[in-house]
Amino acid sequence: MNYQYSGHEAWEQDRQHLIHPFSSLAVNKEEGCTVMAGADGVHVSDAEGNRFYDGIGGLWCVNVGYGRTEIIDAIAQQLRELPFYSAFNNLTNKPASALAAKLAQLAPGPLNHVFFGTGGSIANDSAVRMVHHYFNRIGKPYRKKILSRQNAYHGSTHLTIALTGPVYQHGWDGATDLVHYLSAPHSYRRPEGVSEEGFLDFLIQEMEEAILKLGPDNVAAFIAEPIMGAGGVIVPPEGYHKRTWDLCQKYGLFYISDEVVTAFGRLGHMFASYDKFGIQPDIICTAKGISSGYQPLSATIVSDEIFDVISRPDGAFYHGFTYSCHPAACAAGLKNIEILEREGICERVRKTGPIFQRTLKKLEELDLVGEVRGSHFMMCIENVANKATKQLLPAEANVGKRIAQNCQKRGLIVRPLGHLNIMSPPLILNEAQIEEIGDITHKAIVATMDDLTREGLL
Repeated sequence: MNYQYSGHEAWEQDRQHLIHPFSSLAVNKEEGCTVMAGADGVHVSDAEGNRFYDGIGGLWCVNVGYGRTEIIDAIAQQLRELPFYSAFNNLTNKPASALAAKLAQLAPGPLNHVFFGTGGSIANDSAVRMVHHYFNRIGKPYRKKILSRQNAYHGSTHLTIALTGPVYQHGWDGATDLVHYLSAPHSYRRPEGVSEEGFLDFLIQEMEEAILKLGPDNVAAFIAEPIMGAGGVIVPPEGYHKRTWDLCQKYGLFYISDEVVTAFGRLGHMFASYDKFGIQPDIICTAKGISSGYQPLSATIVSDEIFDVISRPDGAFYHGFTYSCHPAACAAGLKNIEILEREGICERVRKTGPIFQRTLKKLEELDLVGEVRGSHFMMCIENVANKATKQLLPAEANVGKRIAQNCQKRGLIVRPLGHLNIMSPPLILNEAQIEEIGDITHKAIVATMDDLTREGLL
């Protein structure tokens, strides 16, 4: 599409007027931003014609890659037939109904009821609201507290930024009175001298003590990402999910699994909670890969038990959004899932994902890299000043940003988060592309080490 202005004009308009999410507005205002203009397969291009591997999959979301004409055609056809109509009260549309049925089929166990929104924040916010409403309806309005974890990421609404925790609040307010924070299950940063098994025991004991201190009758739910995403791709110790789920069963808490990132193939399964980690959540929240980013879409998938209470005839469901059940977004979701199934992308990820892991794991040979962690196409590089002590570089070193910039110069986009670099590419990478991404990243880290050493920061 021709917007009748150049890349430079877009750069200037952006610099003058656009408020970017999760960004340094001061830096953007001063330096401007890269204007993205095209995409195909696993690559994106900027307005100057430079081509890059998309190492972050848009933002954890472009699972089936770019240029999928089937999804584009499905959206266009739906826009021609019925571009939008409200789903409030007794109104519906065919794509929303069909997608709800498909998700109920794919989701584990008795998760048979679907609420649609437009993003992960809405999915998680809706989950907590429904849990609170459930307890209100059964005469337990005091069950409001939510257990979350340090370094979690669950969204940026007033409620979900509180679930996300202090690490992302940075002076912003949130409904923190509703949330109790547990330690992040971050084995790499566990106390010195503590085994992984001992660390797991500590985490479970801490959670049980928190429930007892708050009072089980005051706690409504525990929310957890199967693998913590924006908090640093933290993979919990083996057995963590099952033991936290057991505690929820013991004390009558609902288990909310935040699969906004992990669902639809990123870990090699449509949903990771049951198929990879062996737990049956009461609610699964998802977004991102549900439409591969082709339309804004999210789903909060709830159990029969919860739905049976919130659908009682003695009250209405007073929650929703104008764009809930948007027909074009749901058409995109249906076609995206069709592609995932037809091409066996989950099965493919179970083969290529470990290759991606091993390729990036080799970066631990470099002095700057303390740990490479993650699973399949959800990976993180933690950069340190000292591998033995795990000491971090000074903040002014901007090590994550430097590595990201050096990757971009070489044709790869990765995400910087402080001293971390995160990768979540499209799920369709082949082995040759994986090898090239590993090579670019290695060269970028070496170049960064040279710069830091020359400047006396390493």
